[in-house]
Amino acid sequence: MDAIILKDRVTGSMTDEEFLWFCQENKDLRIERNSNLEIIIMSPVTTRSNYGSGAAFAQLYLWNSQQGKGLVFDSSTGFTLPDRSVFSPDACWVSTSGWNALSDEDKDRFAPICPEFIIEVRSKSDSLEDLQNKMHVWIKNGAQSAWLIDTREKVSYLYHPEKEIRIVKGLDKKLIGEGLVTGFELDLSLLSI
Repeated sequence: MDAIILKDRVTGSMTDEEFLWFCQENKDLRIERNSNLEIIIMSPVTTRSNYGSGAAFAQLYLWNSQQGKGLVFDSSTGFTLPDRSVFSPDACWVSTSGWNALSDEDKDRFAPICPEFIIEVRSKSDSLEDLQNKMHVWIKNGAQSAWLIDTREKVSYLYHPEKEIRIVKGLDKKLIGEGLVTGFELDLSLLSI
C-alpha cells in the first residue's frame, strides 16, 4: 500500500507543536512529515518487516549498552530535522553529547536533532526510491552514517556524507560501523525470517 500524502494550506502552515498534537491525536497511524511540510501517512508494516527492524534495533541496543556512548531509539520515535522534516527511523543512535544538548522540553517532543546513525529496513510496502531519497535527507540533515537494508532483495545501501553509496549484496554478511559507531556490527543474517 502506498503512503497517503496530505498537502494543503492547513498542513503546510502547521507549527511543530500543532504537528505533534496532530500525531498524538492520531496515535494509531504511522505519520511523518517531509521538508515541504506535507504529512505522510503510512500503513503498518508487515510482521516479517517488523521482525527485521526489531532485530536491527536489538543489535544496536546491545552494542550501545556495552559502549555507553549514546542512546538508541526505535521506529516509534520521531525526530525533527533541521529542514523541518519529522522522520522515524527503524533504529537510530544519538550521541550522549547530542542528547544532553537538548532541553528537557525538547526531549518531550519530536526532538530537534538528527541522529548521527540511522538504520532503515525496507518493508514490503516501502518504495525503494522513496527510502533512498529519505536516506539522502538523513545525511543532508546531519546523520554521519545511514544504512538502508532491503532483506527481500538481499542488498544493503550504506550512506555517508561526501562518499559514494556503498552497496553490500547478500544477507550472509555483517555491516561494520564507522566513526561514532565504530565497533558496531550488524549481522544481516538475523534480520530475515
